[in-house]
Amino acid sequence: VTIVDLDETSLEQIGQWPWPRTTVAQMIQNLVNMGSGPIGFDIFFVEEDRMSGANLAETLPNLDEDIRKKLKGLISNDKVFGEVIKKSRRVVLGQTVLPIKKEYKGRRALRSRVAIKGRKGVRNPRDWIFDAPGLLRNNAIIEPTGAGHGMVTILPEADGVVRRVPAFIKHKNRLYPTLSVEMLRLAFGRPGVVVQGDNAGISRVLIAPRVKAGLDAKGNFSAARNKGANLTVTTDRNGQMWPYFSRMDKSKYVSAADVLSGTADPKKIKGHFVLIGTSAEGLKDIKTVPTERLIPGVEVHAQLIETILRGSYLSRPNFVNAAEMALALFGGLLMIILVPWIGAKWTVLFFLVVASGAGGTSWYLFSEHRIIMDAAFAVITILLLYITLTYTAYAAEEAERRQTRDAFSKYMSPAMVEQVVADPSLLTLGGQKRNMTLLFCDVRGFTSISELFDAEGLTVLINKLLTPLTNVILDREGTVDKYMGDCIMAFWNAPLDTPEHARQGCLSALEMIGEMAPLNDRLEIEAKEEGRKHLPLKVGLGLNSGEAVVGNMGTEQRMDYSVLGDTVNTAARLEGQSKTYGVDIVLGPNTREQVPELATIELDIIQVKGKTVGLQIYALMGDETLEQDPAFQEFNALNDKMLLTYRGQKWDEARELMAVCREKGAPWNMDGLYDLYDARIAAYEEEPPGADWDGVFIAKTK
Repeated sequence: VTIVDLDETSLEQIGQWPWPRTTVAQMIQNLVNMGSGPIGFDIFFVEEDRMSGANLAETLPNLDEDIRKKLKGLISNDKVFGEVIKKSRRVVLGQTVLPIKKEYKGRRALRSRVAIKGRKGVRNPRDWIFDAPGLLRNNAIIEPTGAGHGMVTILPEADGVVRRVPAFIKHKNRLYPTLSVEMLRLAFGRPGVVVQGDNAGISRVLIAPRVKAGLDAKGNFSAARNKGANLTVTTDRNGQMWPYFSRMDKSKYVSAADVLSGTADPKKIKGHFVLIGTSAEGLKDIKTVPTERLIPGVEVHAQLIETILRGSYLSRPNFVNAAEMALALFGGLLMIILVPWIGAKWTVLFFLVVASGAGGTSWYLFSEHRIIMDAAFAVITILLLYITLTYTAYAAEEAERRQTRDAFSKYMSPAMVEQVVADPSLLTLGGQKRNMTLLFCDVRGFTSISELFDAEGLTVLINKLLTPLTNVILDREGTVDKYMGDCIMAFWNAPLDTPEHARQGCLSALEMIGEMAPLNDRLEIEAKEEGRKHLPLKVGLGLNSGEAVVGNMGTEQRMDYSVLGDTVNTAARLEGQSKTYGVDIVLGPNTREQVPELATIELDIIQVKGKTVGLQIYALMGDETLEQDPAFQEFNALNDKMLLTYRGQKWDEARELMAVCREKGAPWNMDGLYDLYDARIAAYEEEPPGADWDGVFIAKTK
């Protein structure tokens, strides 16, 4: 196939389109002289040529009457063009559909040249073909001269891509072949083509039986019988052909200007199907096909001719629709059965097998037999069913979990609620031993603060305090066990594993202290606005690590997820000692041992109330940054030395070291600690503890 292209070069050299019909006639004559095969116009000649003598005589003003008479006496350009077409016996004129009815008075309907082959009791194949309200035909002078008339209508899909080309268009119950089919009919010398179909629609088009096209001894294009196979093309049920599109081939294009000037390569014309169309942007005959975003419309007809001659067209037999529907139906039914039976996880494997099998079959049919089977429809249908069924099951399960959360969230920690939702068997009495870190936090001087508020105001204040402190604990993977008025009890490493539970507890304590300054600033502003006295809130914290029993405590009717054990009691006692020693955070020895990277100082060896042995306690001063501070390290060493002399009952030396410690520890406000030791030393000087004293201080209060 060769395309004679009305390209930009041709328009520049010859002039704007439409050209005079005599110019187009010369182009046809040149093609015939070079031995072309059938010539098809992807162009219409609807109006008479405005450059014909009679038309010029009517159009040009102030024209001399003799000249006007001579112009009117000239043969029209359309008649010249028609004579060339008629004489060539190889030109197929193009026509197209109109969205509205159009009558051509005084003109006969075009010959159909399409025969219908059907069986009794079978639906007429004509019923499946696109019905055009109107046709746009060539003018009355040119139309009768054509050896054939082909529809150039190309209907893109919904996405604007041309994938199929109608083999026929129906108008007033007559069938008119597309340009490509009409050119093939003419090439093989057939009086018409045959359409075959059944109740499922059109199945195929028979173009020529056992024929071979070629040039005769005189160089004219002709057809002769051959022992080869019939020339047929398979269509979809609506009579649309599926070209096997390739990339645009520039080598098949010849400029119309070269044909007119006689410089075109005769090898590209002789014995070729010739299509006359345009790639010029201004003439707007540009299409999109699966292999090209922008392609001249005439290229679609060219590729369709090549596809049919090579037998490489795509097909979509009528049984494919049934196969796709069956796959969607049976696959969907299996989804409905399998999702509740074996669960979503195993069903998705079945879906993947079905999707892979359908996709593989579709690909095999396309690559080996050029059959188009749309596996996507069935696969997407099955997938949507799977998603719907899985979501429905998930929604039902989630509703159950939501009910469980609502029922237990009011008296269980959020983390525990999630575990109960995941494993309802946890709702049984009993506990387990775990190595944990416990934290107690209490407000200092809360009694004096509470006197400034009524019950409602006090509740609001408590909530403002507990909210930021609780958020710190939860952000650090902790669980709030309970609130006891202004006191918070929390723990780490239960119910969820927290590998660095001691570190997380200590960092939480530091952050909780850090939350107090901005909270007090806000409360002070509120107090000023309300005209009342403001007392800053201060908290003390105690942390201890060790084994404890954690689990559901209570009865079958009422239970609480909590923690019990000596570790818990000791943590509560340490929180009480924070006020005694004038520090914010007191750590037990097990906790301090697990956080050597944090800044701590030893406070004392103390026997807390309820215990019979001494416990080495520490103050948590800061994080790793402070621990690496040389000034802090110097202060810590002096504090250790002071405690050593204190336990050795070297009271004067201990006082001297305390004075230095006060100076070095000034940035951390340690006066409360050393005031305590000053008082103790004074008491021991009056009443010595004895030579066998081990340095343990027995606490009298909690």
